[in-house]
Amino acid sequence: MERRSVDILLEIISPEKVLVHRMVRSVELPGTLGRFEVLHDHAPLISSLTEGNITFSSGDVPEQVRIASGFVEVCENHVIACVEPCA
Repeated sequence: MERRSVDILLEIISPEKVLVHRMVRSVELPGTLGRFEVLHDHAPLISSLTEGNITFSSGDVPEQVRIASGFVEVCENHVIACVEPCA
């Protein structure tokens, strides 16, 4: 079976609004123990996030969202980041 090139649902939400809701190929996050990348079929995890950029790609040009802190849950190709955006 052929996999699609964008196959992870990424949601980045803040207390005020949804910042990102889209299908992506990869997500790189600023974990408190270091940056890490999530690809298709990543193992489930929950992690705290520190100040930095969440970088994601659904094509050739990566995009970024700058955050101050937060948490992320990865489960079944669904990445949900609850964040406090930088001012």
